[in-house]
Amino acid sequence: MDRSMLYRRFRTLLIANRGEIACRVIRTARAMGLRTVAVYSEADRDAMHVALADEAVLLGPARARDSYLSVERLIEAARKTGAEAVHPGYGFLSENAEFARACLEAGLVFVGPTAAMMTAMGSKSGSKELMEKAGVPLVPGYHGEAQDDATLSKAADKIGFPILVKASAGGGGRGMRIVRSADELGPAIVSAKREAKAAFGDDRMLIEKYVDNPRHIEVQIIGDSHGNLLSLFERECTLQRRHQKVIEEAPSPTLNPAQRETVCAAARKAAGAVNYVGAGTIEFVSDGKDVFFIEMNTRLQVEHPVTELITGIDLVEWQLRVAFGEALPLKQDELRLNGHAVEARVYAENPTKNFMPSVGRISTWRLPAETGGLRIDAGYREGDTVSPYYDAMLAKMIAWAPTRDVAIERLNRGLQESDVRGIVTNIPFLSALMTHPKVRTNAIDTGFIERELAVLTQAPPAPGELELCAAVAAVINDERQAAQDEASSPWQTFGWMPVGRRQRSFAFRVGHGPEQKITLNYGSGPSTLVIGDRELAFAVVPKDGGFDLTLDGVKSQVAAVIDGHELYLRTRNGRFDLHWVDPFGGESEEHVGEDKIAAPLPGTVVAVLAEEGAKLDKGAPILTLEVMKMEQTLRAPYAGVLKSIKCKVGDIVQEGVELAVVEPSGE
Repeated sequence: MDRSMLYRRFRTLLIANRGEIACRVIRTARAMGLRTVAVYSEADRDAMHVALADEAVLLGPARARDSYLSVERLIEAARKTGAEAVHPGYGFLSENAEFARACLEAGLVFVGPTAAMMTAMGSKSGSKELMEKAGVPLVPGYHGEAQDDATLSKAADKIGFPILVKASAGGGGRGMRIVRSADELGPAIVSAKREAKAAFGDDRMLIEKYVDNPRHIEVQIIGDSHGNLLSLFERECTLQRRHQKVIEEAPSPTLNPAQRETVCAAARKAAGAVNYVGAGTIEFVSDGKDVFFIEMNTRLQVEHPVTELITGIDLVEWQLRVAFGEALPLKQDELRLNGHAVEARVYAENPTKNFMPSVGRISTWRLPAETGGLRIDAGYREGDTVSPYYDAMLAKMIAWAPTRDVAIERLNRGLQESDVRGIVTNIPFLSALMTHPKVRTNAIDTGFIERELAVLTQAPPAPGELELCAAVAAVINDERQAAQDEASSPWQTFGWMPVGRRQRSFAFRVGHGPEQKITLNYGSGPSTLVIGDRELAFAVVPKDGGFDLTLDGVKSQVAAVIDGHELYLRTRNGRFDLHWVDPFGGESEEHVGEDKIAAPLPGTVVAVLAEEGAKLDKGAPILTLEVMKMEQTLRAPYAGVLKSIKCKVGDIVQEGVELAVVEPSGE
């Protein structure tokens, strides 16, 4: 094939993706002088990546298969806008050989490997066969084409439990299940196939021996069309939950220099087996002694920023230059490893409710400035809406420092100074993870988060004296701001009184807990707050995002968000949600029973697991929803009889809709 069909200079780039990665690619492309084209679904009309691009094309409805996974619509979008090249980002069609081939046939440069390379290495089964021939060490497993139940069951028995069932075309933990006994195998395969089909359009499975207490090591590689192939050191991605990476760092704190060179050489050998061109990642699993190849991702990874920060290389820029047909600007011996970088993935999810995705409008988005080694790659802004149709990742926070300990401290400081409201995020969970002593000492494996979940999701401390005083300050500050927006009047100014002193009482509570009372004395002379038998001198100085609160001469910085009677406060003691009991505003509460079997979020019913009339134990599975590309199983809240099922497979249900009714047993 004519090399100019694959690699040539272009001026207009279409990004076939959304969210954080689309924004990331757009920024580098524009810095290189390229014109950028975004694509979007109906759910993403006002998304950040749409606003950043020079042009944007509507693909279709919200569901990914009708928009971001439609090859025909993406090619048509490129034709409409005069785009000459396509960057696939990660996820969606980024590892789809048919998409790469369709781009080539449409005369578009595909920023990534060729369809042939993708087929050879992007298939986890195919790549393992190739690596076996190349002499790269593998985890024992089945990587064959036959996918019938009998073949997969026989393979599992031969390998020996526990095993890992995983999607051949997948990534990001989707379509992956740990199976510890033969009884679990059938349901695990059915569920994994269904999830893989929905996420990747391919339900082929492979089976591997599950390595207990494993560590996840991966090597960033990049090749050009001139035969140059580099490894850009390794990353450690051991901190995972359900096979989804949570924290990544580079270099790996587990490997010594000799081990680093060994694993990087193995990665170059793996990619060299197909004369790889483009950016990719060779992933390994380690049992503490040996390192085994598990798969290659033929695309840019979510965690690529940690590699960029320790090498000083913009990987997206290098991807684009390789697509131009240029040679890589450095040789292997010219690469230098500098310092340490750690990344945390910020998700719209609730860790205290089994990491249930959170959807809605982002009412507050305050992240720290990108200074002092801190970098933030975001795909959302204040006012944006998180929909239930796509991956729930909002942003990535990355910190660089000369040493690992300082990088962790910088990342944790950035997390602690972040305030996102309107949706629930995993930010407090990430901060708890980064401050865990075993994370600091690198005494971890891929099962660490699950084992330590109770510690990592502990309820926040009860509000103390500082928080109650800060709550009063937040209310007063909000009223002061409202008064400034109205006609000027001395009666609307806090603390102004014609004569004497006045009092004002406040009451706050956490959830449905007891009220905690506090009294404000103000008027002529200094203001004070009274809590119980303590009286504290009180002063407030407003600032962006909150205020400085001084109590008895001690000044504290407080971040605050007030929405009606609901207060969010961040003090030196942590984050707090308080309800202001307004004596004049009235109180109305809606109580929803926890026994209701309802859709926790908008989603699609993908499986009904019990029949009407069936006797159920507490926790028995009733049905499965697909929410944000992940499956959620709804279970019986108590032992009883399944009286009715109010949905069927394929139904799209909205949040809060009752899906089934269980009649409790009389026991």
